[in-house]
Amino acid sequence: MWHILEHKSIQKECRKIPHQVLAKYELWKDLVFRHGPEILLNFPGFNDEKLTGERTGQRSSRLNIKYRVIYTIKREIITVEIIEITPHKY
Repeated sequence: MWHILEHKSIQKECRKIPHQVLAKYELWKDLVFRHGPEILLNFPGFNDEKLTGERTGQRSSRLNIKYRVIYTIKREIITVEIIEITPHKY
């Protein structure tokens, strides 16, 4: 089992996002908690990918066409740190 740490602003962000996005985020957390972030590669709908540029070292998973969950993986303590849930910028 993995530890999931949410940034202190996540609870506030969760009040603003649509219910469907929140439900998919909860599913995302459950999958990562039980199986680790590698399981996301088995679900193409999440479109999990590593980020580049100023977000090097972070990863992104799609919650819907607009929203992404941005997170980092810390393997030494088996932790996933969720940084933000944000509308994707096009």
